[in-house]
Amino acid sequence: MLELLAPAGSMEALRAAVQNGANAVYLGCGQFNARQSAKNFTPQALEEAVKYCHIRSVQVHLTLNTLVSDKETADAAALIRHAAMCGVDAFIVQDLGVIRLCKQIAPHIPLHGSTQMTVHSLPGVQLCAAWGLSRVVLSRELSRDEIRYICQNSPIEIEVFAHGALCMCYSGQCYLSAAIGGRSGNRGRCAQPCRQSYGYGRWQNSYPLSLKDNCLVQDVKDLEAMGVASVKLEGRMKRPEYVAAVTGVYRQALDTGHVTKAMMAQLHTAFNRQGFTDGYYTGKTGSEMFGIRQDTKEDQKWLKAVRQTYEAAENGLVPVRFYCTVHPEGTTLTVTDPEGRVCTLNGPKPEQARTLDLSREELENRLSKTGGTPYRCAEVRSEITPGYTLSAAAINALRRDALNLLTAQRARREIPRLSRPQKVKVFSGSRTRPALTVQITSRQQVTGRLLKMAPEVLYVPIHLLTEDPAWCESLCKKVTVCAVLPRIVHDGELSRLCADMKAVRALGVREALVGNLGLLIPVRECGLQARGDFGLNLYNSAAVNTARELEMKSACLSFEMTLPQMRDVSKAVPCEIFAYGRLPLMVTENCLCKGRTGSCTCHLQPTKLMDKTGAEFPVIRDGNTCRSVLLNGKKLNWLDRQDDLARLGLWATRLYFTTENPKEVDQVLSCVQNPVPFDPGACTRGLYLRGLE
Repeated sequence: MLELLAPAGSMEALRAAVQNGANAVYLGCGQFNARQSAKNFTPQALEEAVKYCHIRSVQVHLTLNTLVSDKETADAAALIRHAAMCGVDAFIVQDLGVIRLCKQIAPHIPLHGSTQMTVHSLPGVQLCAAWGLSRVVLSRELSRDEIRYICQNSPIEIEVFAHGALCMCYSGQCYLSAAIGGRSGNRGRCAQPCRQSYGYGRWQNSYPLSLKDNCLVQDVKDLEAMGVASVKLEGRMKRPEYVAAVTGVYRQALDTGHVTKAMMAQLHTAFNRQGFTDGYYTGKTGSEMFGIRQDTKEDQKWLKAVRQTYEAAENGLVPVRFYCTVHPEGTTLTVTDPEGRVCTLNGPKPEQARTLDLSREELENRLSKTGGTPYRCAEVRSEITPGYTLSAAAINALRRDALNLLTAQRARREIPRLSRPQKVKVFSGSRTRPALTVQITSRQQVTGRLLKMAPEVLYVPIHLLTEDPAWCESLCKKVTVCAVLPRIVHDGELSRLCADMKAVRALGVREALVGNLGLLIPVRECGLQARGDFGLNLYNSAAVNTARELEMKSACLSFEMTLPQMRDVSKAVPCEIFAYGRLPLMVTENCLCKGRTGSCTCHLQPTKLMDKTGAEFPVIRDGNTCRSVLLNGKKLNWLDRQDDLARLGLWATRLYFTTENPKEVDQVLSCVQNPVPFDPGACTRGLYLRGLE
């Protein structure tokens, strides 16, 4: 059966989800979840929420899907222990360090890879399976055929987002909110700058980063048939009425296989951004996917009707069976639930009948009246000795007591055996001055001065290396070349990429820069050694130690870290950070150039977005694909404070060239040796000093 997974940003929303047919809910507790702006649950409320759900045969998945710093690890461990004691049914995770914590403390609780892990290919799913995850939530940008292919070959369960808000950027790869205002989506505090207005080249009142909400209600049976284990509804920050309405519609679609106009109207009334889209699922990206929320007058009648679905009475009832015997020596009632729990109570002795005997019909009729409880009567069997009767009050009391006993059993949880987390080993960093690495995005940026400086590693997009084999071979003789792989590579693109990796290996390249977990297996199979890029979101010591276990040659630390965090983090592999360049803030499946012109021109000329403050955001391509990378307008610049970076224990600092022409490249290289004063109008220190909220 396809699981319907609904959001619960509050206890009222949780009741709304459960009473409208959710098989499972997902919720946050404390600070380690991707929706810090939702009400979320206190530790005490979490226990009550789990009881409420388990009584009604609904599972609870706890979101632990944010990056966790070293100083927060103890608090994260405490939350994992508390949640395990409460009896949660799964942890939803992003951070490699949190995965390690969960497995050490509560290995019996299933782990679900969050969409924040940016898993969008079969090798990514396979790697998660090898780590012990039992389910992966796929990126929302996948098509029907891509989802089907993964389901057919996946060793673990697959979960798909079916309804709700779509981020313009691949989840887990958006740094726009952090760069603009210090509120990181990877830390659960996204300020949603993608919903603001931007223009191309100049500010306009347009919304090129705001997508309509996803809606796959017409496709849920298709998803079920292809082997998807769970469909997720987004909305932990939305009101309970929204949760009730959307959950109810999807429950009806799953149960009946039909979607009516009335059901679609219910979804539109609940929330929409100028309609809905299924563009990723159907493979029809483009302008029709974009929309904004328009203010409308609240329909109080509709809100009241929706509230009735979860306030008036119990709806999604658990089927129970009664067996009652009425004999002269006493009355016995047994109730059983679908999971095999058995509760038996002894009642009063019956009285001899003066006029009418207690009939089987009367007894069964009274026992079946389970209104106001989480149960519905599926069957009643009875044995009654003729000539006896039992009062209605006695039968009702016996039924009530039996169901209360069953409720207590269903809410009861076994005390799990938990372990203490192992102390994270902290490896010392380099004691020498960091080496210099350089990343380019165009061949013209490989200047004579750059080659003369002989960087420790030169990161070159793999498509530039394959376009000119002779140039690639010549370059490999002058400097260590590492092939930069696109951050996003779907399954249908893997065979071409693998052919390219084998080709550049034959030309002398031995390393590949990897920004997604799904590429680690293909890189190894092609005979290259992986270096980890910023897209892996390595934010704590346990995560960096995992990079060592994955045999990465080096790793780029998250640029959302502060200098003290970088200094103190384990250097289990040689670590580097960005010292210069326009930081990549988004990677999008929708081509931003196409959003401007109506046709894809990203291979011909770059473009840029501008917000209402005048801030510019240049756009480049992700490798040689039609996916867009949104860059920060201001360049990160630490070239005048290299001594500060030298005290962090780093292996290297990286210069990242994107929009620079050859002359500008040489100017930056000159500043490495002869720093110039920092220009706050054109440059930024990033988050290294100010950190995140």
